[in-house]
Amino acid sequence: MAIKHITTLLGVVTVAVTVTACAADAAESVEPAAAAATEYPWHTNIVATTFWVGEIFDPTAEDGSQEMSTYDSNWLESYGGCDGVTGDGVCRTEARTADNGYFPTHMTPRENPFYLDLPFDDVNDETAFAQRGSVIPWADEAPYRDHLSDPSVSLMKNRWVRIRNGNETCYGQIQDAGPANYHDSAYVFGADDARPASTEFNGAGLDVSPALNGCLGFSELDGENDHVDWQFVDEDAVPPGPWRTVVTTSGVRE
Repeated sequence: MAIKHITTLLGVVTVAVTVTACAADAAESVEPAAAAATEYPWHTNIVATTFWVGEIFDPTAEDGSQEMSTYDSNWLESYGGCDGVTGDGVCRTEARTADNGYFPTHMTPRENPFYLDLPFDDVNDETAFAQRGSVIPWADEAPYRDHLSDPSVSLMKNRWVRIRNGNETCYGQIQDAGPANYHDSAYVFGADDARPASTEFNGAGLDVSPALNGCLGFSELDGENDHVDWQFVDEDAVPPGPWRTVVTTSGVRE
């Protein structure tokens, strides 16, 4: 289950300090301080549901098909097909294991199978688009600041998120928006660990892909009872792992 809208980035903050102390006839310089990575706030104990490319959650709902996403009107083709198992014309999810890096077993994805959504669509939702320059932390950084008025560019798509479930920590890229809400800026970007505004799907605050479902050790293959902690993370802080095997770099596709 999901909905679509956004991409984001935050750079690394580098702090360089040079101090010159003058003595009688000599000057002493202090070495620059080490660079400090941006630390985004954690969102804790958030219900996470599972969705997948090719899923038809509700054919009567405007956002009920995962053959498309907020950022890609032909997500199914861009991804390379059903991110699961197809039978009787239906794309179903499947259990994923570490044996093959949590990748799908019946197809080869063209894009990162470690994907997720968050309830902020900075492209299609009028409220979110109007807010994005003031609420998205990396909006004033290059290259985003030059595209704030351009709805063909998302500040959210492809941004990295760190997700934690117990002792398991995995990483994924934002490729859609939802669930149920598309401009929940207080939850998505707030620093006070606010709860999602929507109460649908047991109050879910994000959807994760089958790869993330398996990597995080979810108890349910497609349920509404798994909880996670999550935070944004800059790309250069994403460690090696199966989530880096295929990295999605495509922009918004109408």
